[in-house]
Amino acid sequence: MKEIDFNSLKPYGDTTDDGALQMSFTLPIEPSAKAREAATQLVRGWGFFDVKIAHMSKIGVNYCLFVVMARTDKGVDYARIEVPDLGGEKRTYKEIDRLILANVKRPIRIVGACTGFDAHTVGLDAILNMKGFDGDIGLERYRGFRVVNMGSQVPTEELIDRAVKEKADAILLSKVVSQKDIHVADMRDLIMRLSKRGLEGKFIIVAGGPRVTHKMALELGYDAGFTIGARPSDVANFVYEKMIERIDKAEFKTGKKKSGK
Repeated sequence: MKEIDFNSLKPYGDTTDDGALQMSFTLPIEPSAKAREAATQLVRGWGFFDVKIAHMSKIGVNYCLFVVMARTDKGVDYARIEVPDLGGEKRTYKEIDRLILANVKRPIRIVGACTGFDAHTVGLDAILNMKGFDGDIGLERYRGFRVVNMGSQVPTEELIDRAVKEKADAILLSKVVSQKDIHVADMRDLIMRLSKRGLEGKFIIVAGGPRVTHKMALELGYDAGFTIGARPSDVANFVYEKMIERIDKAEFKTGKKKSGK
């Protein structure tokens, strides 16, 4: 087997380092031989070679979907890539529950919502609802959390008002719709409004969504960002650890004994 070059990491298709990949895109044209050639030339223009149109189909009036196979000789220096990592110990919900009740000594209060025009609650519900996601139970089922799920299309001010009313420890913002980067605008809006109301730093702020990354969330002023594949226990564990950090800081300032882990 060919040794992997992490200094020039390339896509894998049939054999290691062959640069083979698959992509799909839509063009605003009807399917035809000319459309197939247009898609082929477009992909070649992006620097790919061995371009093959594996699939072409009409998906609406004057719209055509293409699935393309191609190769690239460009790689990425994987060894030099650095990204912020959520880290943290992997724990089961029973372990997290036990630690919350032992160290926080009360349920952690979370208010979650999809703000703006975002009407998709699938991600929010997967984390918060009792049934959870993929066998990983949601935070409503934990004894260590008290959850308020406000649902979709919640004005940002209403989310903040509810967080204040509930004396929330954490706010969970879910963003699925991302056209024209509306998810970024809505994420910024929450941070801006919290700052204007003098609530900056009062809550643990967590965002989640298909196009949310931990790096982006940190850059926007959030404590964490979760993306596709995140489980309720991942969010629960992060919020618990942030709560312990806050408790430890408060106890350090007052000279009290630090809480256990």
